[in-house]
Amino acid sequence: MAFTINNDHWLNAVRQVPSPFHDARATEADITLLVIHNISLPPGQFGGPYIEQLFTGQLDPAEHPYFAEIHQLRVSAHCLIRRDGEVIQFVPFNARAWHAGVSEFEGRAKCNDFSIGIELEGTDTMPYTPAQYDTLKALTLALMKTYPAITRPRITGHEFIAPGRKTDPGLAFDWHRYKTALKD
Repeated sequence: MAFTINNDHWLNAVRQVPSPFHDARATEADITLLVIHNISLPPGQFGGPYIEQLFTGQLDPAEHPYFAEIHQLRVSAHCLIRRDGEVIQFVPFNARAWHAGVSEFEGRAKCNDFSIGIELEGTDTMPYTPAQYDTLKALTLALMKTYPAITRPRITGHEFIAPGRKTDPGLAFDWHRYKTALKD
């Protein structure tokens, strides 16, 4: 599996669901960090349209009690990797997606300004699927090729840039497996 990124900063041959929850980066060329997240809606449940609805401002608060708490959030990520390995892209990589919130990496605040956010459909405690790791590897390699300032040391989890506030991708994420695969 291999991905290519076109001149408009969208992945070729993946489903695109444009999110309104993004804006321009202060410096478009300042893409130097990759942040791995997880999400499931409702919490602990997979499949369904709810993540797409959240990232596009279409989540119905009456659909589930948890949605009443989050439906008004204005959040997005650049991409989502579903449990079966499918990639959905919400925001072009040269734009600032709203995924990291209050965050800091190596002394620099506001990680949304200089990062790409990838969501894995999952939870902190449930193992991710082999298909997700395979897709994440291929996507990461494409990102590293297109944005060479993203290197293995500049790939991190949401939990590390927002400690005490966020816990994803969690203990279930196998960092060794992922980063070792990037050496192949």
